[in-house]
Amino acid sequence: MTTSPPTISVQHLTRRFGDFIAVDHVSFEVQPGEVVGYLGPNGSGKTTTIRMLCGLLRPSSGTVSVLGIDVIRDPEGIKPHIGYMSQKFALYDDLTVHENLAFYAGVYDVPRKLEAQRLAEVLRMAGLEGRTRTPASELSGGWRQRLALGCALVHHPPLLFLDEPTSGVDPVARREFWDLIYELAAGGTTIFVTTHYMDEAEHCGRVGFMQRGKLLAYDTPRALKEQYLHGAAWNLAAEPLLEAVEALDTLPGIAQSRLEGDRAHVIVTPGAWTPESLTAALTGQGMTVTAVEPVEPTLEDVFTLLARR
Repeated sequence: MTTSPPTISVQHLTRRFGDFIAVDHVSFEVQPGEVVGYLGPNGSGKTTTIRMLCGLLRPSSGTVSVLGIDVIRDPEGIKPHIGYMSQKFALYDDLTVHENLAFYAGVYDVPRKLEAQRLAEVLRMAGLEGRTRTPASELSGGWRQRLALGCALVHHPPLLFLDEPTSGVDPVARREFWDLIYELAAGGTTIFVTTHYMDEAEHCGRVGFMQRGKLLAYDTPRALKEQYLHGAAWNLAAEPLLEAVEALDTLPGIAQSRLEGDRAHVIVTPGAWTPESLTAALTGQGMTVTAVEPVEPTLEDVFTLLARR
């Protein structure tokens, strides 16, 4: 049984801007057909990484292989084989939906005999059939997002890079966009997506956490939780809330505490507390606790723990 080579292989990837290290010796692999989420706050190095993978920015050091192509030696060689959707949606507002797609078909050298078929497929996939004559300037954020995805896919690439594709769109559009991502992955497309939405990461096959240019962890969501979260996750309804979060952070046996909506969210190390004893500890400091509810730990818990370390 032969094993397919990784779609992306990165070893000790580094990018410096003067004395500033934007990406610091990052190594990882992406397998064919995977959906990989690359997470981290703004300025953590996500976009710099993706630009190096696409051949748009030369690394300071390290190696990058994408679809078997050495991107450092041949940055132009990779571009016909990938789709890239940037944060700002590179659309032409004075062109219609159809004209934008036709323009990108020309950019990607889609053969004339296949252009009509490819445009029809992309319009159907993105749900844009009824908007072909609409100028891009008149589209809402969610529809612009779909059009930008269609432009990145018009040449049918096996690998798709999405750089914070859901930033600035409403929750419904975000959910519908991820439905499109799953549909593409089911068809065999490998997808590398950067985001700072932790809930989106839960739906990725593997996840990487970036912080200050470093890749803190890289694995499946389940494996990351098992490796880093040892204990129970609870949500507490307490008053005053901010003071309760601060008090929890000082208690032994609390791995982390933070605000989550109108609750205090805590990760409790095994055997350190019961709901009753934790309630008593906060009550003794003058706070009122009305509920302690067990909840599922999240990738945000993992990232918070890693970032604090």
